[in-house]
Amino acid sequence: MDMSIVKYILMAIDAIVCIALIVLVLKQNKGENSGPSGTIVGASANNFYEKNKGKTIEGRMRKATITLMVVFAVITIVLGIIYVV
Repeated sequence: MDMSIVKYILMAIDAIVCIALIVLVLKQNKGENSGPSGTIVGASANNFYEKNKGKTIEGRMRKATITLMVVFAVITIVLGIIYVV
């Protein structure tokens, strides 16, 4: 298999992962911080939602974002190595 074919395939996968990562980051809820009022009142982290946060849609989106970040970084590093060689 020719290395140029591998480069193009990896570049296409990298672009798809990049676009998916951008969409996931933009869709995530920015209101997770309780802000100044949470600091004064004292937001409790010991409630049902906080304990089961990973099972919600936001939790799954966060896990998918981290996974796509790792995949994007690995593919980009591999592409960098291929272009140097």
